[in-house]
Amino acid sequence: MSSTLTLDWVLVLIPEISLVILLAAILFYDRSLTPANRRNVGLFAAWGSFAVLLVTLGLWLLFNVPDNQQSLSASSLVWGGMIWNDLITLVFRVIFLSALIVTSLVSVDVERLQRGEFYALLIAATIGFSLMAASADLIMLYIALETASISSYVLAGFITEDEQSSEAGMKYFVYGAVATGIMLYGMSLLHGIFSSIGIPSTNIYQMGLVLANAGTIPPEANGVILLSAAMIIVGFGFKISAVPFHFWTPDVYNGAPTSFTAFVSTASKAAGFAIFLRVLTAGAFGAPSQASLWWALLISMCVITMTLGNFAAIYQNDIKRLLAYSSIAQAGYVLIGLVAFTPDGSGAAMFYLLMYVFTNIAAFGVIILINNVSGTNDLRDLYGLNRRSPYLALVMLFALLSLGGIPPTAGFIGKFFVFKAAVDAGYWWLALLGILNAFVALYYYLSIVKYMYLYRSDHEDVPIPVSRAAQIGLAVSVFLIIFLGVYAGPAFDWTREAANAFFTLTG
Repeated sequence: MSSTLTLDWVLVLIPEISLVILLAAILFYDRSLTPANRRNVGLFAAWGSFAVLLVTLGLWLLFNVPDNQQSLSASSLVWGGMIWNDLITLVFRVIFLSALIVTSLVSVDVERLQRGEFYALLIAATIGFSLMAASADLIMLYIALETASISSYVLAGFITEDEQSSEAGMKYFVYGAVATGIMLYGMSLLHGIFSSIGIPSTNIYQMGLVLANAGTIPPEANGVILLSAAMIIVGFGFKISAVPFHFWTPDVYNGAPTSFTAFVSTASKAAGFAIFLRVLTAGAFGAPSQASLWWALLISMCVITMTLGNFAAIYQNDIKRLLAYSSIAQAGYVLIGLVAFTPDGSGAAMFYLLMYVFTNIAAFGVIILINNVSGTNDLRDLYGLNRRSPYLALVMLFALLSLGGIPPTAGFIGKFFVFKAAVDAGYWWLALLGILNAFVALYYYLSIVKYMYLYRSDHEDVPIPVSRAAQIGLAVSVFLIIFLGVYAGPAFDWTREAANAFFTLTG
């Protein structure tokens, strides 16, 4: 592959370059703000992110970047084979930027976060997530992962005067460092096995091509590949909060600033699934099929993740911990689409992640505004919410219905696509387990609805201020929750088209 810098190479990274410029601009703008105008930094981040989203979509619509018809070849991999700019990359960039925009809007009036550093770190993490989704090489993948992870560790412990936040940042860092170390060792094993046969490549697609043409693989080499797959899955499982790598999630979600919790529960999870999709379907561990040993590992993770997440959520009295276990269960649902290993399954998984961004940030946005008044995350703070703020109660209602999979919300159609893909791929029993788990989840989601509409609170006369920025962020989220629920066709066709092209190229 060529190593000459071309205009195409630069165009491929325009979204990330734009984010770097926005990051620098926010830091300079922050220095010019007076204490009375501190909230403007959040608005600046939201509008800037929206501009980057328009640039990203404009490149695709006007200049055909990325080109969906471009075949996989040495010339189609840019930046020395490190980056592959396809429709899957575009889909995930839209997910990450959407999460950044809505998170910035609902964080505008959180006084402790009205600092340029907070939004600069959010953008740095977004750059890392975006590069993770585009990675075609293990080295690029590791660099992108660290860019996102280091920013996330700092964000989790951002409120240094809060002991819970500091503890969350430390726990996230320690657990993340261990998971990353194990994953890096797995990558080195994978690189070593290929170097031993004279192909010292770190490009995952070249690895997949070599294994596909290798015929029968010696048992000892197969064992090393399986071991490396298991170690790399540790790192990926940590990012998506899959069992048994989920243990950090409730503590970090509970202690970290709620705005960051909303961001990490959506964008970070999507990034984890992006690299899952890339590495596993590229065939770097061998052809994915029911005969693969690591495939059985993924199926087990999928079943245990959604079951443990849902049953643990039932017993939570803290709303952030409840949503943390809920997010673990949601990761199990997305894994169903992934392990189906069909274009429909991968397309359904991407659609699910897209709708999950708006659904989860709407829920956390309401929690942020309630927390600004109550100072706690107790479930009892939601008692009588309908009387205190009908608008917030309505937003929370749609978010919970979507998380529970009730029509006509996006969550219902997302689950339908995922379960249908599993049935079509022959995993009908997996779809059945997913449906049973969805019924379990309805118990605690509808319990919250009961608290909001049927219970009374001693603080019903205490108003909950909702700024215009938060109103816009929450209104957009609810609109998209309903829109993707009643008119999901174009969005699902888009994600399925990305998956179709991907499977055509790799398969």
